[in-house]
Amino acid sequence: MSYRSDHSPTEIPTRWVGPIRISGDDAAGDIEVPLATYESPLWPSVGRGARVSRTVEGGIRTVVVGEKMTRSVLFHASDAIAAHRAADEISARQDELAEVVRAGSRFAKLIEIHPEIVGSLLFVRFAFTTGDASGHNMVTAASEALMERILSWGIGIEYGSISGNFCSDKKATAVNGILGRGRSVVADILIPHDIVRDVLRTDASRVADLVVRKNLVGSTIAGALRSANAHYANMLLAIYLATGQDAANIVEGSQGITYAEDREDGLYFSCSLPHLIMGTVGNGKGLPHVDKALERLGCREDRDSGGNARRLAAITAATVLCGELSLLAAQTNPGELMKVHRKLERGEAAR
Repeated sequence: MSYRSDHSPTEIPTRWVGPIRISGDDAAGDIEVPLATYESPLWPSVGRGARVSRTVEGGIRTVVVGEKMTRSVLFHASDAIAAHRAADEISARQDELAEVVRAGSRFAKLIEIHPEIVGSLLFVRFAFTTGDASGHNMVTAASEALMERILSWGIGIEYGSISGNFCSDKKATAVNGILGRGRSVVADILIPHDIVRDVLRTDASRVADLVVRKNLVGSTIAGALRSANAHYANMLLAIYLATGQDAANIVEGSQGITYAEDREDGLYFSCSLPHLIMGTVGNGKGLPHVDKALERLGCREDRDSGGNARRLAAITAATVLCGELSLLAAQTNPGELMKVHRKLERGEAAR
């Protein structure tokens, strides 16, 4: 594995870790990833997961199962019946609304409308594809145009807000996992038992048991929302900062589920990330260190609209899997986690 320093203008310590072996339609090959973090043990932890990936044919398999960006707008009606009638009218005229979006944007496309009524309030959650952009501003501009057109129909509703929190942006909610927001990616790997023993210093049974007891049961009693993982946020923040993403989106991005099985031929391990909000164009992506990172990641190529963003999302999911696998393996062994932190963060002798 390699850890090469990159002193970027952000002043956040950044290292390229890997390479991670990845296969899938959107990203394939041995790929190094930039991680910007003050938590120095994260680099060798992800590096250990990357080393595991290189021992397996095909490495970490990734699949982007969905992509959309959403904005929910809020209307106010006189009562619930009026709100319901307006919701039906809006849904019935989706083709007209889609044309409004096409007329105002080269990249945004309206693909779904989900109304929700609470008393006299009408929430309408619009979902769009946004090409290679994460799409925050793009969908807000499109939603403003949609509200203007809807209000021009005179169907008994008034303007409430351009954002009604049913989107849901930078908040831990269930709706994003159910309806989708951002790129939804699943990464998985099947690791032979001897690799689990020699590289991760554990066994498949202990890892699978810990995933159930810690991630699934522990997260449930904590009241987690559609989330059962050890530390997705660590890897996500590191790669978000290194690639010019809106770091606040790790709030919803870190909601995801780790799943594992002890199989006859090895440890099956997967990470499902249903709403990665990220892109390869837009605000922040033109900064020199970000542009350099995206180019090195292969996310500056001439691809179909959205192809570079899907590649980045797939690489990100594989990175999350590497760090998640390594941490959980360490936590199956008493004392290992703190021993490594003392050694790497405090410079203390191993105890």
